Amino acid sequence: MTLPDAADGCDDRDVLDERAFPAALAAALALPFDYADGHGVEFEPYPAFLSAEDTTDWFRAWTGNPDLDGDAFRVFGQDGTGGYAAFWLVRPDAPLADQPLVFLGSEGETGVLASSLGDFLWLLAGGFGPWEAAVREPEWTPRPDEARTSVARRFAPDRESAAETVIARAAREFPDFDDTLMELCR
Repeated sequence: MTLPDAADGCDDRDVLDERAFPAALAAALALPFDYADGHGVEFEPYPAFLSAEDTTDWFRAWTGNPDLDGDAFRVFGQDGTGGYAAFWLVRPDAPLADQPLVFLGSEGETGVLASSLGDFLWLLAGGFGPWEAAVREPEWTPRPDEARTSVARRFAPDRESAAETVIARAAREFPDFDDTLMELCR
């Protein structure tokens, strides 16, 4: 494993414990999410990445395919229905912070949320959670989050974008995410 550089939002603890979050993600997820009786963000971050074994169990159950493993995902939280938010390790040799972040819902919903951790920080700053960004219900209105905006400015000032732009950019970059997953399902 190579050591991460300071620009990727990681610290030495990440090298020692592969389940530990990059510092930027830890900072963003340490702040509470306000569900606001269905008008806010419904997201429950984990304290660390889901174990490889638990990720494989989940991915096999989600796809119905016992031949798969979960090695392509680093799950970091879930919504209230059990849908998972994760890094999708699809860029060979790229650091974790440069991998896209995705959502796999409990009812089969899928979505690429952001092209990188820096973009994801701005998605959160814009008032979106993983489910809200993936599902995009028309009656839901994002509520920008100043505390998470501070985190995004600290860790990803060069990625500043509106949440809608983050979502659209990720969808353009990975238009076949849903099809790729559906091909794995049994």
